This record gives sequence, C-alpha cells and structure tokens, in this order.
Amino acid sequence: MRWYLRSKIHNATVTEAKINYMGSITIDSALIKKAGFHQGEKVAVWDITNGERLETYIIEGKKNSGIICMNGAAAKKIKKSHIIIIAGFELSNKKIRPKIILVNKNNKFIKYLNKK
Repeated sequence: MRWYLRSKIHNATVTEAKINYMGSITIDSALIKKAGFHQGEKVAVWDITNGERLETYIIEGKKNSGIICMNGAAAKKIKKSHIIIIAGFELSNKKIRPKIILVNKNNKFIKYLNKK
C-alpha cells in the first residue's frame, strides 16, 4: 500500500485567518465538492507565499462564497491573502488519478488541471 495524492485545490487565496478558533481550514463547499474532499477530512496545506506547511482538517464553508479561512494556530503561520495549495491523500494498493482543480484569485473554479 502507498499514499497517493487524491484531491488538490491549487492557487487558492486565503480570505480570512481566525486565530481564536478551534483549528481547521474552512473551504467553500462548492470547492470541496469539485475537488472530491469531505468535511472533517485531514488535509495538507502548503503556503506558496511563505513556504509554511501544515496538516489540519476541513470545515465546510458557505457554497460559492470563495471562503478559504485558516482557523486557530494555523492562522499564525498562514495569513489572509497568502496563496496556498490544499491536498488530500489516500492509502491504496492501486494508483489513483487525483482530482486537481485550479481556482482564480477569488477562489472560483477555473478548470481541472489533469483532465484528458
């Protein structure tokens, strides 16, 4: 068994950072669905702006709001307006073709990056 990339949101812009919150990342529910994520799922968050990397879990945000909010201690490392990648992985015996979505600066879906 190996860990494979299963889902990724590429070039998302952090819209909020709330330090006084119990941790996690809030993501627009439309983006969660497009990328194939689930509420409560563990994800890696990679900050393109400053190089920070962390793991947290997903909280579903308002559909089509464009929200990407870092909550709790993560908000000290990844701040509002930072550009990030959100990645989910799966342990499998078979190769997985990941869903990778590209979003614009308002976190609106542009396209799938790996569709044939």
